[in-house]
Amino acid sequence: MKTIRIGSGAGFSGDRIEPAVLLAEKADLNYLVLECLAERTIALAQKRKLANPDLGYDPLLEKRIRPLLPHIKKNKVRLISNIGAANPLAAAKKIKEISIELGLEFKIAAVLGDDVLEFVELNKSSLQTLETGKSLAKYDILSANAYIGAEGIVEALHQGADIIITGRVADPSLFLAPMLFEFNWESTDWEKLGRGTIVGHLLECAGQLTGGYFADLRHKKIEDLANLGFPFADVSEDGLATFSKLPKTGGLLNLKTAKEQLLYEVVNPHAYLTPDVSADFMSVQLKEIEPNQVQLFAGGGNEKPKTLKVSVGYRAFFQGEGEISYGGSDAVERAKLAGEIILQRFKSEQSEQSEQGFFQINANNKSEGLELQIALSETGGKKDQIWDLRIELIGVDSLFQGSLQNSKPTEVRLRVVGKATTAELANLIGEEVDALYTNGPAGGGGVRKNTIEQIGIVSVLFPRELIEQTVIFV
Repeated sequence: MKTIRIGSGAGFSGDRIEPAVLLAEKADLNYLVLECLAERTIALAQKRKLANPDLGYDPLLEKRIRPLLPHIKKNKVRLISNIGAANPLAAAKKIKEISIELGLEFKIAAVLGDDVLEFVELNKSSLQTLETGKSLAKYDILSANAYIGAEGIVEALHQGADIIITGRVADPSLFLAPMLFEFNWESTDWEKLGRGTIVGHLLECAGQLTGGYFADLRHKKIEDLANLGFPFADVSEDGLATFSKLPKTGGLLNLKTAKEQLLYEVVNPHAYLTPDVSADFMSVQLKEIEPNQVQLFAGGGNEKPKTLKVSVGYRAFFQGEGEISYGGSDAVERAKLAGEIILQRFKSEQSEQSEQGFFQINANNKSEGLELQIALSETGGKKDQIWDLRIELIGVDSLFQGSLQNSKPTEVRLRVVGKATTAELANLIGEEVDALYTNGPAGGGGVRKNTIEQIGIVSVLFPRELIEQTVIFV
């Protein structure tokens, strides 16, 4: 029975690069997949593309791709990645440029079709978000990308592509595509597509399957996480697979790590919806056959959904923050005092500016007065707001908000963070923290302040018949 070997070389945009290089060099792969897109990643990439139409792909593209190219050329490994983000065509051209510099020749293709911003903008009044039920018309939309399936990648493989770069393709579909191509599966063979999707689901987060995110010092100790090996799978034409990692790499691949990844992000195991199939996890069986080798049996699928999920990125707010450290005796008390000073400063500002309607503050003192809320007001009909202002002591209550009783440390970091409608308002937060240097209390240092525009994500459903994938070679 024919088998192919597929390696997982990245689980998110900031993943380590060396494990993928090691797979390309030593794992005897047929395919290497780099999954580089989280939900917000593509919206942030779209923002970069708006600033420069030649960008919009993953910022680490060159750093990630350059060391891989010699190995995939030498070992005849085909590369598939959604590293193209908001601009897969520009990403493919950049990889072509790198390959020419290295004196290497590849057939490089970009798969387009996931960007549905134009349609969403035209129809936003009639589209409701899955999360809130609100109309999309209420959002300042930045991007809209449909989760497309394996179709375009399969077409590129049929046309002889060595490297295939996509935008927003569903994570398991990146892995399913080579199975569809190599085994000539019918696009309506739901059982095989379901099994292939389960294989992709197990591989898509790379080091999570081999013990990375799994690790727990008390209950799930994993050796040599500094040299975590990424997984690969030998997949047979019936859709079953054996998962492994390279010898002498760190981490662990066993029943526990595989089961944890199997259930990752699964809402309904009977109907795990992807653009290609509704995968059925209910009959899945896993068996540990050797150390660091797990075999997947069974699994199935049903007809694919009639709609596609679209992630819509929108401009949500500006986030302002400032941090300062205090050390030595009474460090916690001085940090708390600094937080109270910040609160009082904003109260004073509110008092002085209230007649102009600048902004107003309501303090809802939780955790000894360290969590605050700022209410809304209007200036000239336009809302200028700071809200969800939080004053935290990192190491004391930033996660648990005072619900845990800890001994007082001799060093602590104060963090003040809040949301605002404008960058100018958000800047005030960091500026007030910066001013603590000489205005007290004593012993503060290491100030860091930052203001960034935060991008939010909501989802809508989109008629799949309106999506057309295209393949372009560069």
